[in-house]
Amino acid sequence: MAGVVIQISLSARAVLAANVVRLRKERGWSQEDLAFESGLHRTFIGHVERQIRNISLDNVEKIARTLGVPIHALLVPEEESGGKPR
Repeated sequence: MAGVVIQISLSARAVLAANVVRLRKERGWSQEDLAFESGLHRTFIGHVERQIRNISLDNVEKIARTLGVPIHALLVPEEESGGKPR
């Protein structure tokens, strides 16, 4: 099947979770570190990373600011962003 492109669409929650985990680990932070720096509870960060919580835009903004990326960088699949926030 040469030339066939299969696109698997991840949910926004899955994309957000993967990006938060990746960016947090790139900084060498624990979930507790990210929670403290962003003013959120450590269990909340864990729930976001495991896709258990439906996160508000306010909290997406807090996490993005803490990680030093624009909000949209958390919602773009890694393969589309080249692994780097835009």
